[in-house]
Amino acid sequence: MQLTFLGTSAGRPTKDRNVTSIALSLPEPMNSFWLFDAGEGTQHRLMGSKLKLNKLDNIFVTHLHGDHVYGLPGLLSSRSYFDGAGPLKLFGPSGIRAFIEGVFRLSGTHLAYDLEIIEITSGQILDDGKFKVEAAELDHRMPCFGFRIIEYPQPGQLNMERLAELGLAPGPLYGKLKQGEDVTLASGEIIRAADVVSPPTAGRVITVLGDTYPCGNSIALAKDANLLVHEGTFGPGMEAKAAAYGHSTVLQAAETAASAGVKQLVLTHFSSRFDKETIGSLLDAAREVFPHTIAADDYMEVDIPKSV
Repeated sequence: MQLTFLGTSAGRPTKDRNVTSIALSLPEPMNSFWLFDAGEGTQHRLMGSKLKLNKLDNIFVTHLHGDHVYGLPGLLSSRSYFDGAGPLKLFGPSGIRAFIEGVFRLSGTHLAYDLEIIEITSGQILDDGKFKVEAAELDHRMPCFGFRIIEYPQPGQLNMERLAELGLAPGPLYGKLKQGEDVTLASGEIIRAADVVSPPTAGRVITVLGDTYPCGNSIALAKDANLLVHEGTFGPGMEAKAAAYGHSTVLQAAETAASAGVKQLVLTHFSSRFDKETIGSLLDAAREVFPHTIAADDYMEVDIPKSV
């Protein structure tokens, strides 16, 4: 699994950073990706990546501020021109349906695929048998959500050497053993799954938060996550300004990561007032609170290794 940051600026784009959008590439054999927010220019950023719109399955919108949604109409429209573009689900807060349907109606846009728009509330919003997604409302100037993506545990690996010793050739029984089922051979001998399959691997947890002032739901969504994506709109000493606009400083993001016990924090959504050198200084300050912190750049790819 891998996160690709397509836009890391807050409010408006800069020469170096587009506005918010993050892609989550899913593991094989799925070979698809999900998108979190789509600020203006997101489809242009996608063109500079290895991601293709016909591989996009789900879009999750944190809130309806323009730097998070103005790229949606164009992206959804362009997807019709990609061969193999199947049904797509769009999850977002109340109002996302009116926004999309209004733009499409006024512009005469028609899609060549099925688009399902789901207006969400807090709680579980998706379970596809491989991943679950939970949403909770954050503390911002308008309704805004964060998302907790939970991968189901992965089956253990077959001990091929032991199976060969037992005389069991590859075939359908391998699948049953891998799923934890004991099997009985024609001889009457029972092979127990626990004897030939390693323990399952815990699934990964990724938390992607929308714009937010520090709040309890941020910590709850990020609890023990493998990776947390948190906005870092403002720098140290700007707490009052952050509170006024419903945002966080990089130190507050680091404090949330520490409180939640996450493995890694990625800061994004930086104010356009900060240049690259300043963001380096902000990163140093955040690492004083939570050492396992990185600052996202546009097109940065962050791998999410399997849980041990």
